[in-house]
Amino acid sequence: MTKRNGSKLISRRRLLTTASAGAVLAASPFRINLLQAQEATIKVGFPVPLTGPYGTEAQDQVRAAQVAIEEFNEGGGLNGRKAELLVRDDKLNPGEAATRTLELIEKEKVNFVVGSLSAAVQLAVNNITKERKVIFNSISQSDTINEASDFSRYTFHEALNPHLTAGAVGRYAFPKFGKKVAFLTADYAYGHEMVRGFQAAGKAFGVETLVDIRHPLGMTDFSALLPRIQALKPDILCISNFGRDQQIALKQATDFGMKKSMKIVAPVLLYTGRVAAGAQAFDGVIGGTSYYWGIEDKIASAKAFNDRFRKMHSGKVPSDYGALGYGGVRTLLEGAKAAGSLDPDKVIEAVEALKYDYYKGPQYYRKCDHQSVQSVLIIESKATPQKGDADVFNVIETEAPNDANLRSCEALGHKA
Repeated sequence: MTKRNGSKLISRRRLLTTASAGAVLAASPFRINLLQAQEATIKVGFPVPLTGPYGTEAQDQVRAAQVAIEEFNEGGGLNGRKAELLVRDDKLNPGEAATRTLELIEKEKVNFVVGSLSAAVQLAVNNITKERKVIFNSISQSDTINEASDFSRYTFHEALNPHLTAGAVGRYAFPKFGKKVAFLTADYAYGHEMVRGFQAAGKAFGVETLVDIRHPLGMTDFSALLPRIQALKPDILCISNFGRDQQIALKQATDFGMKKSMKIVAPVLLYTGRVAAGAQAFDGVIGGTSYYWGIEDKIASAKAFNDRFRKMHSGKVPSDYGALGYGGVRTLLEGAKAAGSLDPDKVIEAVEALKYDYYKGPQYYRKCDHQSVQSVLIIESKATPQKGDADVFNVIETEAPNDANLRSCEALGHKA
């Protein structure tokens, strides 16, 4: 009896002790911090050049990334944890991009970084995320980022790369328009890599490079360069630049009458550039792209993405580089959901295993270099839109996803 009473006393004492400890724990800073950690949002840092010559494309990347964030949150997030986008202006400057990325990691404690719109800038971002072991998804074209010397297992590459893009355009154009080729090239990594991509594809067709004229970024007058190209009488002129440089070069080439004697191609034709410059400058020009909204007639995931974008952004359609912002953010968030965790090693493993079709058809990340294997669209500017002002391109060919069109893992320096 005494023992039983004692047991009751002990039990009651323990109960009171436990309850008291629980009350203390519930009110303690440790408990509050634990709950805050469990409920904290998943932060996605997004450094892009909101100002400068690629500002229009960068702003569309932000709009599309917002679509991916909203879809993730509406779907319940990661065990209830929602995501948020933290946008920073990298000003198209590698130093600025490195500073902003470091700020996102050290001050904002972001879980992922997605962004960049320049080959040089994305390498600056990559150096920071690689060192800090933060997962980065690049949405800008680069060959270098796939090479073993710059590769990081924390880095994925959602964008096409120049070898693939220029190769697809070259494989389409060289058999149809001729073997004598002149290049007008932006003198930085993007332009150089595009030329190498064209020349690599051209070997199979016996293509001859007549000249490669290089110009600085942000050039406003090509009138001193274009007559030199005309005098060489090429079959094809490859204009390997981007943004406003591309718009100005195409306008002036049109004014010089160069389309009458040669075919003009570009590795990447920008939706935003075509809309800004109008039909005349782009008329008859052929190029490549990772995405065009008009494929929604044939691809269900493109229709779903476009409809969501229209709903969120006043009826507008997403641009090519905008779609990359969506894909870059969504793949990492889907990887986190598949992993059930934000642990980088688990998310990396989950993203490597993705076989996804989120906005343009089948894609997957090649394991050796984390390059997204995907289709390349060959497009031509329309002289007369038929479905409204946004109807600016015809898709004249689609190169299907094919690992063989990329540089091999061995050629990039990765071990077999």
